[in-house]
Amino acid sequence: MLIEPSQLLLFMIAGWVLNLTPGPDVLYIISRALRGGRRAGFAAVAGISAGCLVHVALASLGLGMLLATSATLFSAIKWIGAAYLLWVGVRLLRNPGVPAALQEQVGAATDSAVTANGWQIFAGGFLTNVLNPKVVLFFLAFLPQFIAPSVQNKTLAFAVLGIVFTVNALPINAVYVLLADRMRSSRWAARGMQWLDRVAGALFIGFGLRLALTARPTP
Repeated sequence: MLIEPSQLLLFMIAGWVLNLTPGPDVLYIISRALRGGRRAGFAAVAGISAGCLVHVALASLGLGMLLATSATLFSAIKWIGAAYLLWVGVRLLRNPGVPAALQEQVGAATDSAVTANGWQIFAGGFLTNVLNPKVVLFFLAFLPQFIAPSVQNKTLAFAVLGIVFTVNALPINAVYVLLADRMRSSRWAARGMQWLDRVAGALFIGFGLRLALTARPTP
């Protein structure tokens, strides 16, 4: 048996607690769902989940350990990821928003625009996740704690736990999407969309600066 049932249950509970913690991924999901509704929100969830699977694959194949030990590789990905988060933040700050008087007219056009931009939203979520080297380092630090020393194929066990973690996050992310979609139809959302962009932009810039200041962990 790769993973003991009791350890798997503990792992899933810990995963839910961790996924409830706001971060760039959660902020991206909520902002997309508030702007484009459920389809946009779920497209963001799909992109972020795909990014997680890339990190799981890298860590399982040992490339994550290379990232953890190579200062050059870690710095390169860190600065690219930080630049991307800063770029997203600046774009949100410069977004003029949707005037409340035009909200109803824009609402109908938004749903059709979501379909056309679904791949862009997916790609944005994917890049938000995959360009953050802290995610693969998190997998390297967190997942091995739930793999028993007696397990022979630790690589397979690691990959299974990574997939479970990614799938396990879907219900939490779906709740974020549904709550944001519900808020989208409220008067607050219609009047406060521009302020939402400003807050989200400032937070993304904060995430980017924090990532830029992140030091490579010592092996």
